[in-house]
Amino acid sequence: MAGASIRPTRADEGEVLREIERRAGERFHEVGLHDVADAEPMSVESLAAYASAGRSWVAVDAHDVPMGYIIVDVVDGNAHIEQISVQPNHQGTGLGRALIAHVRDWASERGMSATTLSAFVAIPWNRPLYEHLGFVVIEDHQIGPELRVVRQRETLHGLDPTQRVCMSLDLQG
Repeated sequence: MAGASIRPTRADEGEVLREIERRAGERFHEVGLHDVADAEPMSVESLAAYASAGRSWVAVDAHDVPMGYIIVDVVDGNAHIEQISVQPNHQGTGLGRALIAHVRDWASERGMSATTLSAFVAIPWNRPLYEHLGFVVIEDHQIGPELRVVRQRETLHGLDPTQRVCMSLDLQG
């Protein structure tokens, strides 16, 4: 992550974030998830709302050009990573790890006990990567009511729930 820093997203950066997500999403074609790869990113208005709420950050280069971003919701009292995307030419450089660390610190400062996310089970840059970063799978009976709603919403958007897991990173241990 040499030469990069993390800062809050500006409300006017929505189109830039949408392009980052589109480019990062192309990788899902490699594993046959064409619907995921071709899915339309979150709207500019929704991304602006995350920025205005202080729940969106970008990793930028030395010229303040966004290379990746992360947005969070508060779900069951925890910081839930709603979306994280990194430009393909910057993947594997530590930007995603730095964005997650930033959210972990943000959540800890607010007294939250965990950071959560949902991930694809068998895709190398999903569950295995998050496990490497310290996330653990949340067993179905341990999923809180708001996180259960997130899972239902994903299913309604066409994601196969048998191919997804909820994961948690403990912030108190």
